[in-house]
Amino acid sequence: MAQNTRRRPPKQDAPKRKKGDDPGSGGPAGDADRKAQMRKRGLLLCIIALPVLIAFYVTLLWWSNPRTAGRELRIDQYVTLLRQGRVQSATILESDQRIVGRYDRGQYWVAVAAGRETIFSRLTSALEDAGVAYKVQQQPLKNLVVPASMILPALIVVDGLLILFLTLGRGGMGDAFAFGKSRAKRVATGESKITFADVAGVDEAIEELAEVRDYLGSPEKFLAMGASVPKGILLTGPPGCGKTLLARALAGEANVPFFSMSGSDFVEIFVGVGAARIRDFFAVAKEAAPCICFIDELDAVGRGRTAMAVGGQDEREATLNQLLVEMDGFESGSGVVVLAATNRPDILDSALMRPGRFDRRVGIDRPDVRGREAILKIHSRGKPLVPEVDLAAVAKRTVGFTGADLANVVNEAALLAARRGSTQIENRNLFEAIERVVAGPERRSRILSPQDRHRIAYHEAGHAITSTSLPGADKVGKLSIVARGHAGGFTWLVPEGDQATVTQSQLMDRIAAMLGGRAAEELVTGEVSSGATADLEHAGSLARRMVGDFGMSEKLGAYIIKPFTPGYQGEWGPGYSERIASLVDSETQAILTWADVRAKSALTANRELLDKVAQTLMEVESLEGDALDELLVGVKPPADVPLLGNGHVAATGASTTA
Repeated sequence: MAQNTRRRPPKQDAPKRKKGDDPGSGGPAGDADRKAQMRKRGLLLCIIALPVLIAFYVTLLWWSNPRTAGRELRIDQYVTLLRQGRVQSATILESDQRIVGRYDRGQYWVAVAAGRETIFSRLTSALEDAGVAYKVQQQPLKNLVVPASMILPALIVVDGLLILFLTLGRGGMGDAFAFGKSRAKRVATGESKITFADVAGVDEAIEELAEVRDYLGSPEKFLAMGASVPKGILLTGPPGCGKTLLARALAGEANVPFFSMSGSDFVEIFVGVGAARIRDFFAVAKEAAPCICFIDELDAVGRGRTAMAVGGQDEREATLNQLLVEMDGFESGSGVVVLAATNRPDILDSALMRPGRFDRRVGIDRPDVRGREAILKIHSRGKPLVPEVDLAAVAKRTVGFTGADLANVVNEAALLAARRGSTQIENRNLFEAIERVVAGPERRSRILSPQDRHRIAYHEAGHAITSTSLPGADKVGKLSIVARGHAGGFTWLVPEGDQATVTQSQLMDRIAAMLGGRAAEELVTGEVSSGATADLEHAGSLARRMVGDFGMSEKLGAYIIKPFTPGYQGEWGPGYSERIASLVDSETQAILTWADVRAKSALTANRELLDKVAQTLMEVESLEGDALDELLVGVKPPADVPLLGNGHVAATGASTTA
């Protein structure tokens, strides 16, 4: 295809390539070769020096050990011999701390403890009293033993550390403490095997990045129109949607150097190190221009600044300021494109987001049904699928899944097929893999008491009845009382399709469906249990978002509540008053109470069917497909639910009647 054609930059771009690219020149490339040669020579010298130092140290220890001929005498024996006049001569060895000489039976020597002046004085007095002539023999070479024995071990340790650093490619102690050097990884042309053909579901983002690739490959087409490539492109979106994968694909497509680095690599505890790394990172990029620089997790270094900085906050802001200066300092047509990715664009500094730094912002969202099918096809390459596998059906069941989730589904399906001895992946493997990703693996070894089995069956049947009877709730795809993960059972709700927006009545029906299991327990057994904890948590979170994020409350109206906002001094604090907080709590509670009453109304209208579904579920443990549809075909809509309290949710109640 035309867009995949790769061409080298024209001749007029040649001056951009630095002299140092020639290994034989004096530029950066030649310096790198010289440093490599010096590193090899240093390593060779250190390796040769290590055994020499060790041998010299061992020889020193052997030579410094005193060696005298004759018989060793104790001090008391020596004093007795002196009194008896049997000692003929005596010589005091200064460094060896010994007295040597001759007596009537031959040679002798006496060890004198160093630093014991009383013993030494006693022996010299005894020699004088006995009339034995003695002398002191100095040993100047042995006086060097003590300092040498301290210096040589230190030299051996330093030499060993040098060998370690040089072997690991650190370039010696100088580079080991070079904190200011950037840790960017350079991807050579052709090294990355991922291309745009390996990315699906983000066609618009691919088009934006393909434009950058085409500009760096053939800039004359854009220069003829007076257009310039954006200095910075910011990829935003939820985790797992393919931001980093797109950057790797661009590295595989572009015929220019590609540098990648994480935002956290710029952050350091030492003051000034982050800014130094920023400067070094962009200096290396300018030397290799035209090139692409990718900064992953930009929020680690680009978080918004505050007026009062304390401790490490000041260092992080200095790093951000240096990044702002470097990105604004690029000349037009420099050939350096900065590509960054983050899933927290809301906390980035406003100065970083302005045109001239990040000129283009590409949003990457969760893929739609066609995108999910294309992603499944990519991840299923090279995997043995049976011809009957319906990836379109799998894509319809994975609403809200990201690319990483879909990759996990395909991998789990392959593991399940291999575990069961199959040679090919079937539809049932893929559907079970979806359940494992959503709810966890089955726990068939868990033994339930009859009371728990009865309660869980009615709980899941309650979810199914309320979801089917309420028009805004999702369709039930499967019921099971087999434990998965931490849940005793689960109800799999399958949305009809992808939705860009959700209405107030749909949200209310979904909350009522979440509370359907708890309502069924209370309706059948007369009390509730702790099994609805997760349902209450999800329902409460959605109700609070309706009030605070979506403006779906009568008392608050079209008012969005921000949890934290910057104050006058830059510090962050609550973005609402205590009165607003009280209203949020009361409106949230009113929505949950209304949804609970609506769920009980739906279950009361279908009580016989509730018992039938629960009894069938206790017998077969799992229901799905046609068997489940036949049971739920006769579900009746609930009766109208009256308004609650003092009109807390009057508008909500009016919009959710069946």
